[in-house]
Amino acid sequence: QVQLVESGGGLVQAGGSLRLSCAASGLTFSNYAMGWFRQAPGKERTFVAAKGWSGGNTLYTDSVKGRFTTSRDNAKNTVYLQMNSLKPEDTAVYYCAARLGGSHYSIRAYDYWGQGTQVTVSS
Repeated sequence: QVQLVESGGGLVQAGGSLRLSCAASGLTFSNYAMGWFRQAPGKERTFVAAKGWSGGNTLYTDSVKGRFTTSRDNAKNTVYLQMNSLKPEDTAVYYCAARLGGSHYSIRAYDYWGQGTQVTVSS
């Protein structure tokens, strides 16, 4: 049974930082690209970042480039999202997702999803 468990969310002031973690189990982690998505209240879930299975092929949505960094530790079956210079518009539930194959922007490309972790950025 595949499980993805996010952690690290919380409340932070604008300009602050958070690091999200996503621990995976029940799959051969090193075979999967890992993505991060977010969903703000009343809005659709959108792509944030992705990291390929080997640590390459890194993708970011334009609004987070230069502020967010995704990384992975295949020995720990964990992917991270370091979020710096946070803005109120970054407020959302953040989800990690796993995809057998390379990094991808599309929600439909991912096979497994975590339950999400709330990030709230106050102004």
